[in-house]
Order: sequence, then C-alpha cells, then structure tokens
Amino acid sequence: MDGRYRTQVQAGSEVEIILKKDQRTGNTTPGIIKDLLTKSSYHPHGIKVRLKDGQVGRVANR
Repeated sequence: MDGRYRTQVQAGSEVEIILKKDQRTGNTTPGIIKDLLTKSSYHPHGIKVRLKDGQVGRVANR
C-alpha cells in the first residue's frame, strides 16, 4: 500500500501512521483507520487519517 494515494487508503485498514510530534524522528504508531481527513487524491507526505483511538497522523509509506 502506498499511503500517499487516497484510493489505496480505506477506513478499517490496519496501518502505521506518523504523528505530528514524531515527524522529525519518523517513529510510527500502529492502528486502524476510522476517518480519512485528506480530501485530495494524493499527498506527498501521506494521507492524513484519524485512527479508531482518536490519534491523527499521516499514513507511513512502506
């Protein structure tokens, strides 16, 4: 999955995200997507999502 394309990111998918506070270190946080927050079809840093536990971040590219 390429987290930069909205078509490849779906609610209910298990992903790893990079939280705002972890952007410099690149640490990832696992979770299940609740909502897609980025409206455009592509974002170079990853589609922004909200996890089921409420955390918000960008999908990490694998």
